[in-house]
Amino acid sequence: MDFRLSPETEAWRAELGTFLDAEIPDGFEGDDDFFDNEEQVDFARQFTRKLGERRWFAPAWPERYGGMGKTQIEQMVLNEELAYHRAPAGGRLFTIGITGPTMLVHASDEQKDRFLPKMASGEDWYCQGFSEPGSGSDLASMQTRAVRDGDDYVINGQKIWTSNAHIADKMILLARTDQEAPKHKGISAFIVDMDAPGVTVQGVPNIAYRHDFNQVFFEDVRVPASNLFGGENNGWYVATTTLDFERSNIAAVSGARRTIHDLIGWAREKHPGGRPWDKPSVRHKLADLAIEAETGRLVAYRTAWLQAKGAVPNYEASMGKVWMAMLGIKVANTGIGILGAYGQLTPGSAGAQLYGRLTTAYLLAMSGPIAGGTSDIQKNIIAQRGLGLPRG
Repeated sequence: MDFRLSPETEAWRAELGTFLDAEIPDGFEGDDDFFDNEEQVDFARQFTRKLGERRWFAPAWPERYGGMGKTQIEQMVLNEELAYHRAPAGGRLFTIGITGPTMLVHASDEQKDRFLPKMASGEDWYCQGFSEPGSGSDLASMQTRAVRDGDDYVINGQKIWTSNAHIADKMILLARTDQEAPKHKGISAFIVDMDAPGVTVQGVPNIAYRHDFNQVFFEDVRVPASNLFGGENNGWYVATTTLDFERSNIAAVSGARRTIHDLIGWAREKHPGGRPWDKPSVRHKLADLAIEAETGRLVAYRTAWLQAKGAVPNYEASMGKVWMAMLGIKVANTGIGILGAYGQLTPGSAGAQLYGRLTTAYLLAMSGPIAGGTSDIQKNIIAQRGLGLPRG
């Protein structure tokens, strides 16, 4: 592929950059689907609706559903710029990056008309109810049940590691609809209202004291049968589509590039003890990070290019996932080392540098090879689908 973007796409990037420079305040801390207070959530809601008014939240979607009919390349550029400017995510990954594209593939026309415009406008935010406490990487062993009762399904069970559930309006949920079928066969996909009676969200604090994750309980939750999509007992195929969309990784690449650029700027400034930039070892470490980030960026560009051609880049996306998980660890470790004693200061502490972001990144980085599909699982995908190797 030609990694150079067209003049029209570069003009689109410039227009986005101008808008984001004007809209995102310095030091905004509500990015990456992390919102610690109502003020951050309110700002994020307003921001996503501004994007929606311009049809910029989902530009690659058909105009009928609130998009602009652009290609996946323009969607990728949008995601890249939003992440680089640390714009509030507002459920972007799970709404526009995962649920919407999956519904475009598997939902009925009626469901698309009902759900997609409110996603594209920024009105409805989604979360993803896949993982369960007893399932681990074996997603198909899920135990949450959905039993048909008239015009509804009644759902009972539990999900965990549900990012964004505490602020989401709806969830894309997988539940078992046939208890007797083989584990990959008896699963169905639903859209569930998060304010439905019987839905309880409980936060799961992490090592950085951030409210990123949640566990969600379902107790006799009634979901209209019209909210099942992709066909009953066909949810595994819906899920595999969803996971392919989830792993394009451009936002992670762009976030890492921004952190590296921030570190370069900080290292060039004078601090007690001198300028870190004057040490060749610091420059070499930052150069290595910049090269690895650019490598990840090109993998993400190829993934988007394949999507724009109508292909499903599953092993290419897995390559990007593995690469970015390790790069996240390297950026955090290198950044903390360059900051020195400053690297021990948490966000909000007096003297914290770069808003304390590196400290948080350092605490969270080791989860990268696990979250969203472990690196071992991704390597199996690369080996089997990319290299044609047999199952071990």
